[in-house]
Amino acid sequence: MRAGDYEILDDRFRHLVKVAAKVEKLYEGCRWAEGPAYFPAHRYVVWSDIPNDRMLRFDETTGQTGIFRHPAGYSNGNSVDREGRLVTCEHGHRRVTRTEHDGRITVVADRFEGKRFNSPNDVVVKSDGSIWFTDPAYGIDSDYEGHKGESEIGDCHVYRVDPSGEVRVVADDFVRPNGLAFSPDEKRLYIADTGISHVKDGPKHIRRFDVSDDGKLKGGEVFAVCTNAVFDGFRFDDAGRLWTSAGDGVHCYDQEGMLVGKVLVPERVANVVFGGAKRNRLFMCGTTSLYAVLLAVNGAKTF
Repeated sequence: MRAGDYEILDDRFRHLVKVAAKVEKLYEGCRWAEGPAYFPAHRYVVWSDIPNDRMLRFDETTGQTGIFRHPAGYSNGNSVDREGRLVTCEHGHRRVTRTEHDGRITVVADRFEGKRFNSPNDVVVKSDGSIWFTDPAYGIDSDYEGHKGESEIGDCHVYRVDPSGEVRVVADDFVRPNGLAFSPDEKRLYIADTGISHVKDGPKHIRRFDVSDDGKLKGGEVFAVCTNAVFDGFRFDDAGRLWTSAGDGVHCYDQEGMLVGKVLVPERVANVVFGGAKRNRLFMCGTTSLYAVLLAVNGAKTF
């Protein structure tokens, strides 16, 4: 059933949205918008426009958008750590970086066992300070989203960077690992695989792993399969429901992997983040634009 900018597939979804709340377009003019990160202290969103090699910033208090960084190393996924610093995946430099409070850029990781990464894609920061990121090859496949090149590692993995700086592989059985996010209690890690982009009938799903105290992953069963294009980036609300990008907008899944409803967006969505003063505003990176909608739920607290 369609109601305003929403598709209701389960009655429970009615209580998660306000059908009178419209999807707003906040900015347009990107080539491929990705990786939104929300800074609560400043009330702004930073996101990537990968092919244009820039990062943009939307000020929630004024409604204005400006350039945050250009060039930006063909940045993709972004996150905010517990100290309010920006953590970024850079296709162009094949690395993960952190922007310090004074503007300096610190390299978090750019190699594994002496070999350069492919093109780090999406990143999350755990409460213990460890940084987790995916490393598919999209940024080296062509010059469109980075610099065309060869994979030195020869595969596409998921990595964890310990607070000490040690880098290790935590998952090595993905075709193209993409978006990732921890459950609100951090006991589980969810990772998307968009391998269908490179393999006929390949994966277009999200897998769920148990996270041990020493940072190792167990399990990895399929949590949900995308019904429209592919999953890319996603985040959780504070009740443990997953809100993920898809071809027709944002899909909402309950804790057991059932699709309960959709926020309909006129462009393919790549990634999302909860923000706003009450964490009830969902910012969505569509292909060319940044969108937002007010929901009747609150995003999981990650800062």
